[in-house]
Amino acid sequence: GAMTVSVLIADDDPSMRSALGDMLSGEPGYLVVGVAADPESAIDMAGTHRPDVAILDVKMPGGGGIRAAEGIRTASPGTRIVALSAWDDRETMARMRSAGACGYLVKGAAPDDLIELIERIRA
Repeated sequence: GAMTVSVLIADDDPSMRSALGDMLSGEPGYLVVGVAADPESAIDMAGTHRPDVAILDVKMPGGGGIRAAEGIRTASPGTRIVALSAWDDRETMARMRSAGACGYLVKGAAPDDLIELIERIRA
């Protein structure tokens, strides 16, 4: 549809943040509303912008994606959370799901995979 999907990106790796930002900025209908390097600023931005989707790096310092997901669920209950991890780690995935993540993306996935995942969790 013509709806804009607002996205928050949180990752402590600057190159990963810009890669994700570039990936989404190139997609029609997607708007990156915030880019955070740690859970606290991710939670603050989520409260301010109420993004449709938050992509959270699982291994950020300061409590990681788990801490960010729990805080975002409170700050912006309507935000759908995607866990982003460098490897397919079942235990972390399970903990992220308990914290409210409804999608899981392995770093290095193709842009199409990310977009498809977002479309799926927003459907």
